[in-house]
Amino acid sequence: MSALLEHVMSPEVRPFAIAAAMIVIVGSIEVVSMLVGASLSEMLGTNIDFAHPSDNGVINAISWINVGGVPLLIFLLLLLGAFSITGFLIQDIARLVAGPLPATLASVGAIAVSIPLVRATSRAMARVIPKDESYVVGLGDLVGRIGEVVIGPLDQGPPGKVSVADVHGNRHFVWAVAAPTSAPLPQGTMVLLVDRDGTRFVAVKADDELRPSKPSLSSS
Repeated sequence: MSALLEHVMSPEVRPFAIAAAMIVIVGSIEVVSMLVGASLSEMLGTNIDFAHPSDNGVINAISWINVGGVPLLIFLLLLLGAFSITGFLIQDIARLVAGPLPATLASVGAIAVSIPLVRATSRAMARVIPKDESYVVGLGDLVGRIGEVVIGPLDQGPPGKVSVADVHGNRHFVWAVAAPTSAPLPQGTMVLLVDRDGTRFVAVKADDELRPSKPSLSSS
């Protein structure tokens, strides 16, 4: 165990060990923040539109790498993971051939390999992982839509999840809380999204005349 720790913390692989540690730290923060009703994803801005050009060069660079448009937090974890794994592999191969490379040189090689790897992984993940928010339809377009509480109840505490369809019929699963004057809204309740703060929506119980005539998710 001590030999493994010494290997991981040796100077030539230290950048890759730091990247691996950051994955654990960021993942832990996200889990803890979700338990208290927040989300690191929201803080990082999951509503960044990766599908369209931006005046910000950094966002354009991220968009080119993140070709699948996965949420920013997932993209960062992918990038850190690819950099860490690739870096360790480069140094392990170098040790077998002649000896470990300088950390800077190995890092450059790891970055060069990681970028196309993350790009391909992002594209693949976008095909199989459903997104909580749409990057084609703006989140603001969902205000005024009727949805159903799928994880609840919604109250003024930690947010729950609401399933809501946009104008194109695409379904989204968004974070929501009940309006300050609203009673708790249990799972299965049809709600009207009346406002939003970032990626978190504010909901009230939908009036009977506003409810869709088709069966709800819970009854289908």
